[in-house]
Amino acid sequence: MASLKLKNVCKKYTGGMTAVSDFNLDVDDKEFLVLVGPSGCGKSTTLRMIAGLEEITQGELYIDDKLVNEIEARDRDVAIVFQNYALYPEMTVFDNMAFGLKMQKIYKDEIEKRVYEAAKILDMNDFLYKKPNILSSDKQQKVAIGRAIVRQPKIFLMDELLSNLDAHLRVQMRTEIGRIHRMLQKTFIYGTHDQAEAMAMGTRVVVMRDGIIQQIDTPQGLYEKPRNMFVAGFIGSPQMNFITAKVKKKGNEIYLIFGENAIKLPPAKAKRLEDGYVDKEVVLGIRPENLHNEEAFLALMPESVLEAKIDIAEMLGADTFLYMRINDMNFTARVNSRTRVMAGDTIKIALDVNKIHLFDIETENAILH
Repeated sequence: MASLKLKNVCKKYTGGMTAVSDFNLDVDDKEFLVLVGPSGCGKSTTLRMIAGLEEITQGELYIDDKLVNEIEARDRDVAIVFQNYALYPEMTVFDNMAFGLKMQKIYKDEIEKRVYEAAKILDMNDFLYKKPNILSSDKQQKVAIGRAIVRQPKIFLMDELLSNLDAHLRVQMRTEIGRIHRMLQKTFIYGTHDQAEAMAMGTRVVVMRDGIIQQIDTPQGLYEKPRNMFVAGFIGSPQMNFITAKVKKKGNEIYLIFGENAIKLPPAKAKRLEDGYVDKEVVLGIRPENLHNEEAFLALMPESVLEAKIDIAEMLGADTFLYMRINDMNFTARVNSRTRVMAGDTIKIALDVNKIHLFDIETENAILH
């Protein structure tokens, strides 16, 4: 078992700066949980508090229901791996992995057993007696992970682990880390600023901003039902389009008005706005893939068709990103690469009204999805 609980955890530094505030989280045994947010959001500080490398200013940290606030890092049965590999260049891969165990005076036979088992998991058997400086960056990262594996900790913490790798290796290592997690059947907590990494790897994702948890959910839950505008804009690439619109009621129907455009809402969404939002401004959010230029879609949703001036058409393999202006407001659409739209064109584009998100303009919290 390796469950983790953070209860009202706070970290304040000398001078009054608060890095993490009122952090509450329960991590299940064998879960792969990801902390994600922009630089400075507090994810690294949170990981370091779990590891025992940072003192908790306030709150309680439990591992397997045991309060560990005052327990030294070496006694928490937690291993942390950083983006900086910190390998000893004069030692072989084997000796780098074994170094911590030798310091603990583990028997030689047990050290060999653990290192060979870790090398097998990491597919590094052929590199055990090579020096790390001749290895590629992804293999050096595996050595750092192997050094954690041989300790046989209850919990693995990983902080910005793939930041030093190029795009191709990052994707490859994401798959590798997922495979390692499944093989080890241990609790993993992974910190990253990359929302694509978070969405691809986590069974649950914690979105953080300025030391405060914004939302905890599955990747799909974050994408489809973001709690506020920050989560909606941070999760997804390209990011969600936002535009200020006024809510108007005409007869029994609700419209969103912006510029010269009026978008009629479906009855289920309209009902949510009738109480308290009529004649008020809200923020309309729509993801780029929910704007369409196909003739069939334009015919299907004639009351959400807008005229757009294309600034840039960016062809990216299976998709084309259209960067456009609608009434001098910037929008991005993600459309099929078969489109023949070019920069300078004026086109018709339709919003999928069933995929519209609305946010309160003052609180920035979600009104409806």
